[in-house]
Amino acid sequence: MKILLLEDDFNYRESVSEYLQALGYEVDEAPDGQVACDKIANNFYHLLILDIKVPHISGHEVIKYAKDIGLETPIMITTSLVDINDMAVGYELGCNEYLKKPFELAELKFRVNELIRKYHGTDDKNSLSIEGGFVFDFIKKQLKFEGNIIEISAKEIELIECLLYHKNSFVSLETLRGEVWGDKDVDPADVRMHVRKIRQKTKPDFIVSSRGLGYKINAKKS
Repeated sequence: MKILLLEDDFNYRESVSEYLQALGYEVDEAPDGQVACDKIANNFYHLLILDIKVPHISGHEVIKYAKDIGLETPIMITTSLVDINDMAVGYELGCNEYLKKPFELAELKFRVNELIRKYHGTDDKNSLSIEGGFVFDFIKKQLKFEGNIIEISAKEIELIECLLYHKNSFVSLETLRGEVWGDKDVDPADVRMHVRKIRQKTKPDFIVSSRGLGYKINAKKS
């Protein structure tokens, strides 16, 4: 799973980034608010971790920007600000978690894992059960059926991960183009080809399609 980390202190940013990567997360770093907004506009993230007092654009403004473009990604604020009004602003803008600096890395791990589990439907092992007996591991980026790993390409993994982020809902071709192909001009036939290959390796109804709506994967109801 991919995390955006906004932190202007280089040493602090590197320390947190290395720790999260050691836990198995992919981390994209931003030293200021403008860079964070640019990355949010051009990338797909499962979690945003934002400092508030950063150069150019504050963390609060980054949250506002993310919400203005319709982002539903969970957001965690990390800051040394302790004023209740600052906390209130963050929550009112739509943050989901507040972690006061300085914090223990073990506490960060707990908060991050809990947000990922809560907002992306993963259990304590960072996996999601899919209808038909399949399980996807977001950390190892593996799809399994009855305990056996299914060999699929990196792009197929990205496609599955995107559909699982929007689990049980149809995802349009335009959304797939942005989140899986980085807004590159991809031919619809190429998307259908990847979907067909995934179905061949799983089951015909592993990915459900609907003309005009797009594609979806149904997660197993808990």
